[in-house]
Amino acid sequence: MDSRELRFSRAMIFAVEEINNSSDLLPGVTLGYQVYDSCSSVPMAVKVAVQLANGLDPMFDTGEQCSGSATVTAIVGESASTPTISMLRIIGPFGIPQVSHFSTCACLSDKKQYPTFFRTIPSDQFQAAALAHLIRHFGWTWIGAVRSDSDYGNNGMAAFLQAAQEEGICVEYSEAFSRTNPLSRVQRVADVIRSSTARVVVAFVSSGDMRNLLEEMERLPSPPRQWIGSETWVTDPDMLRFRLFAGAIGFGIQRSVIPGLRDFLLDLSPQKVSNSPLLTEFWEGAFGCRLRIGTSTGVGVEEKVCDGSEDIQQLQTPYTDTSQLRVTNMVYKAVYAIAHAIHSIVCEERENSTVNCDKNLIVKPTQVLERLRRVNFSRNGYQVSFDANGDPVATYELVNWQRRKSGKMEFVTVGRYDASLPPDQRLDIDREITWVKNSTQVPVSVCSESCPPGTRKAVQKGRPVCCYDCIQCAEGEISNNTDSSDCLICPEEYWPNAERDRCILKFVEFLSFHEVLGIILTACSVGGACLAIATATVFYRHRTSAIVRANNSELSFLLLFSLTLCFLCSLTFIGRPSEWSCMLRHTAFGITFVLCISCVLGKTIVVLMAFRATLPASNVMKWFGPPQQRLTVVSFTFVQAMICTLWLVLSPPFPIKNLTTYKEKIILECDVGSAIGFWAVLGYIGLLSLLCFVLAFLARKLPDNFNEAKFITFSMLIFCAVWITFIPAYVSSPGKLTVAVEIFAIITSSFGLFFLLFVPKCFIILFRPEKNTKKHLMEKTSNDKRY
Repeated sequence: MDSRELRFSRAMIFAVEEINNSSDLLPGVTLGYQVYDSCSSVPMAVKVAVQLANGLDPMFDTGEQCSGSATVTAIVGESASTPTISMLRIIGPFGIPQVSHFSTCACLSDKKQYPTFFRTIPSDQFQAAALAHLIRHFGWTWIGAVRSDSDYGNNGMAAFLQAAQEEGICVEYSEAFSRTNPLSRVQRVADVIRSSTARVVVAFVSSGDMRNLLEEMERLPSPPRQWIGSETWVTDPDMLRFRLFAGAIGFGIQRSVIPGLRDFLLDLSPQKVSNSPLLTEFWEGAFGCRLRIGTSTGVGVEEKVCDGSEDIQQLQTPYTDTSQLRVTNMVYKAVYAIAHAIHSIVCEERENSTVNCDKNLIVKPTQVLERLRRVNFSRNGYQVSFDANGDPVATYELVNWQRRKSGKMEFVTVGRYDASLPPDQRLDIDREITWVKNSTQVPVSVCSESCPPGTRKAVQKGRPVCCYDCIQCAEGEISNNTDSSDCLICPEEYWPNAERDRCILKFVEFLSFHEVLGIILTACSVGGACLAIATATVFYRHRTSAIVRANNSELSFLLLFSLTLCFLCSLTFIGRPSEWSCMLRHTAFGITFVLCISCVLGKTIVVLMAFRATLPASNVMKWFGPPQQRLTVVSFTFVQAMICTLWLVLSPPFPIKNLTTYKEKIILECDVGSAIGFWAVLGYIGLLSLLCFVLAFLARKLPDNFNEAKFITFSMLIFCAVWITFIPAYVSSPGKLTVAVEIFAIITSSFGLFFLLFVPKCFIILFRPEKNTKKHLMEKTSNDKRY
């Protein structure tokens, strides 16, 4: 016998007697009742439904006037969903309302199928959502699920799985069984639980089925599992004997206090017990004796007879345990709901606040059904009402199985769940939970560990979405949250940090005065300019000397000035590019180099003309005197100036942020604007250099002791070699190295001209003054003397 169910039936009797003794509710009207035992069996439940629909037994007390209705006006029960559904199929067409205290299947909220059903316990739809919310709250994404193979288990689990999917929870397995199945079926479910990787098991199972499963699990213990239970078994006192499952948690109906119930339950005399077959069976089973009133005739020798000394006060069974009145209160409220519905039919309040009830009025079940929909009252501090589906407001207590120091197990309320509140406020945990194996640490149950920031989840093929690999975000992407499904692309001017969990500004690169390469190039540039100025000083101080006068001092000073500008113009390439620096660097470079090459070209022509002037009857020098030399330099330079002006007017260079060469940094550089203008400037310099080289090459063997044409030839050869190699190096160099290559070409070519054209002269002026004479310069070389 399930003594807990016996307590439920006795609570109904207590409520009926309390109402019959009340002066406020149904005064003067006596309610009758009849208790049936369905044995948790569908056939028995159908039999009971047929009996109730056909009417009461013909034998009843006729000593007083009563309504004498043919059928019952309402039914309290059943405790399980499947028998309840079977009963509703029978009594539903007769309009008999049925108020259940323990049938939680969400399917019963369908008013099209079950229009006469009400319940005082929340629907499993709410419990399923609460369980999914609880599991998600503790971060469990990988769970196992078992259920009773019944309407309660199947519908409850279906609702839970749907809620779990919405919460992102994955289910490793879902097994169904029933206590009527062969033992091998229960063993198979237990083996699945033992071999699974999920550490959390959700059980939507009735008490009878769960008892069989836990017995099997105790027979061969599995690795630690955290059990999450539905209210049917997680608050059943009989389950506390399974001590291996300490730490289980689940939602239960709120605890309540029913004044006088405990005294009523314990007020059992042998006479009362013998008048009820149910109480007789309970008494004999609890005390292990046979109840006999009067003589003991017929009692076997081995059979113990109950002698009346049995003390129910000392009995420890679910029947006598009133410390956790949960479902019992649902029975109590169901009886009162029906009584209030009948009260609204047969009673009316008068002007003097007295209540008059007509106990002779025939009450039809359909009337009770209609009034039940509008019931709204409070009893013992608990509100009772039904929504459009016949369901109450869903509130639960979070119950935890905790083991005392003495080893005794007990139910401890550690939190609450109220479905009427906003989603983020529904679950409130206010006490510490004891987990499996008496641990205070929340168990971990995931298929895959969380992916840290900087990675994304990649679902493993053929497995649930909770099973994934952590893949590092691709180049240029980040994820700043744990368990990110996708990586985010950084904005254009940002780049991921090393951990790839946030975007940081890209490093801005340009050739700076403060870096080593910039310092070296600056030093070379300034050093070259200083050498050119120093050489000009030497030439000026020795301007009357033969070697200075013989090498066209005016063009030499102009060449030194242009070389100084060539060295210094390289400085415009260093530093953060700006609009002005971009325009200045290319135009200054183009004009100063043309000025320099024009001077060299002028000197080359002077050498050629000077040789032609030494021939008899030659009058060449008057055609290329100082005015013509100046005009030549100015003319060539003016052409370059015009090219640069057109370039600046039509499409000038401008600063840009190069985001393509390197993905992880920004290169600040100058865009040439018009490629035609850029290559026209370089091409013009190259054309003059080639012309100068050809003329110098022709004059390289002129019979002078100090033939400047040889040095011009070598300097132009170096100059052209530098700029020919510059082009592929310039095109292929990345980032700031492009600027460095250009500066290197400017400085190298400038130094080439300077060293070959001026260092030999300075050496003679400073260290070999004996050769700085007109006589020495006019002497023929040994090669010339042969002619």
